[in-house]
Amino acid sequence: MEYRRLGKSGLRLSEFSLGSWVTFSKQVHESEALKLMTTAYDSGINFFDNAEGYEAGNSEVLMGKALKKLGWSRDSFVISSKVFFGGSKPNQRGLSRKHIFDACHAALKRLQVDYLDLYFCHRPDVDTPIEETVRAMHDLIQQGKVLYWGTSEWSGQQITEAWSVARDLKITPPTMEQPQYNFFERNKVEGDYLPVYNLVGIGTTIWSPLASGILTGKYNKGIPDDSRLNLPGYEWLKAEWQSAQGRDKLTKVEKLAALADKSGLQIHHMALLWCLSNPHVSTVILGASRQSQLVDNLAALDSRKLMTDSLKVEIEQILNNKPEGLKHY
Repeated sequence: MEYRRLGKSGLRLSEFSLGSWVTFSKQVHESEALKLMTTAYDSGINFFDNAEGYEAGNSEVLMGKALKKLGWSRDSFVISSKVFFGGSKPNQRGLSRKHIFDACHAALKRLQVDYLDLYFCHRPDVDTPIEETVRAMHDLIQQGKVLYWGTSEWSGQQITEAWSVARDLKITPPTMEQPQYNFFERNKVEGDYLPVYNLVGIGTTIWSPLASGILTGKYNKGIPDDSRLNLPGYEWLKAEWQSAQGRDKLTKVEKLAALADKSGLQIHHMALLWCLSNPHVSTVILGASRQSQLVDNLAALDSRKLMTDSLKVEIEQILNNKPEGLKHY
């Protein structure tokens, strides 16, 4: 395991990290969570990602119980939460000062920690002035409840606006962004954020590197009964991949699988290493419902030398989806 700086900050994150979306409290319960987190930690992973919106907070409760039992030194791991999707009442959602503070305190309680290393604004909030959000995040940092704040699925313009407000007010700017990034989702990381990396100095903690499991190749012959796409509440995800556009992507997955095999790689290892090869990626968040699945994903690091420039060219020829602004690079 190697470690990368989170943008221009001094914080170092493992190149692979462990996330809890969909899995913790949905597919994974206490005994399996302990196994997953132990395997991750023993393999060098030091970042564990969570959010108030994951299983209505129950994902954080489960991770907090696991952390309590594992008893790791607090300076040996990094943990996150995200604020936006809290509940159905008026002040339980969004990025108002009230909800940011309430959500932070609730996350600390659920995770059973004294502070959050990373705290993300899970989506932009058009109903709250950006200055209110930036000031609230800065105040939590001043209080020692949060170390670094950032965004998730914001546009480059919105991140720049937040950074400009913080600079003008001489308070803490955003440090990181958590976007989706994989073979089929590239526009933000490779296009929209290009002007932002140097100006703001953000790092990225990317999610869904395997496109919700599609890039494992297991959906090439249909949707397995025990897969994520068949989980209650994720019908929207299943519909996405059963659409005409989704079927076109599945055809590309078959071609990518053949290329991976020719290159001595498994397709999901090739997908993970491709994400990791982007220098703007601080960490690749892995999701796993079983210990064996996590061990398998971690094994991709043993093949990192196979992710060559020539292989990336062949991948590009299959994908043919490089963001418009990058085609001259």
